[in-house]
Amino acid sequence: MFHPSDRLGRLFEIAIIAKGLNGVVELIGGVLLLLVSPGMINHAVIAFTRAELSEDPKDFVATHLLQTADGLTGKAVLFGAAYLLLHGVVKVVLVGAILLNKQWAYPWMIAVLILFVAYQLYRIVLNPGAGMIALTIFDILIIALTWREWRHRQHRLIATPLQGQSSS
Repeated sequence: MFHPSDRLGRLFEIAIIAKGLNGVVELIGGVLLLLVSPGMINHAVIAFTRAELSEDPKDFVATHLLQTADGLTGKAVLFGAAYLLLHGVVKVVLVGAILLNKQWAYPWMIAVLILFVAYQLYRIVLNPGAGMIALTIFDILIIALTWREWRHRQHRLIATPLQGQSSS
């Protein structure tokens, strides 16, 4: 299992676990999108936001949830489910491999997160939002911490003498 060796290693562990939990939530969301019809989603969002909108008809989160739910069609739901399932599987597999100290997972995590960040930057250019900017900053932090941890572990592997060899 992964054992952090310093504070940055501990920060990496926390960030990578958060990314893994995000992947689990995406998997659940993707499955739910496959199982629930757009009409059911729309009714649930209306029920969920009714109280908030009665207090504040311009509530940012509630109005955006309603707009999103209202725009759901069969194709949009299928795309959303596929997107969430793919993202979730990739994150869960890579985080699990990193937590099990699989060296191959570090460069893959970096590459995947770079792709995520590139897409997020594209989305920010089209429609800037605080949530997407925060997610992008978080992913950039994870890229840097993953790179650092990967390099640190490579140096430790090189510095550790092979078992069974004598030092003659």
